[in-house]
Amino acid sequence: MTLGIRKTIVLVLVAAIFLLANMWLVINWLQDKGVIDMAKYVRTEFLTGTAITIIVALLILLVKPAREAAGRSGLIRRCPVCDHTILARGEYCSDCGSKI
Repeated sequence: MTLGIRKTIVLVLVAAIFLLANMWLVINWLQDKGVIDMAKYVRTEFLTGTAITIIVALLILLVKPAREAAGRSGLIRRCPVCDHTILARGEYCSDCGSKI
């Protein structure tokens, strides 16, 4: 883990602690700005059961196919040209010589 990632994690945790400590202040501020009323309106008008079902179905369908996801990561990969199984971390296929 790099130093930048550690700093980001610490900053996010500090911000979350401040928000939790001042939760009532944040809620009252959101109420004054009208954000909570707008969220209630959006929930009642636009987030019906049908809309949520369609959103969930689209999220399921937008997942990468398992073969393509497995082919790009891990120790075992496949050549995109000849479909040969490649076990090493090389940049070229040992069968056809194409770049991976």
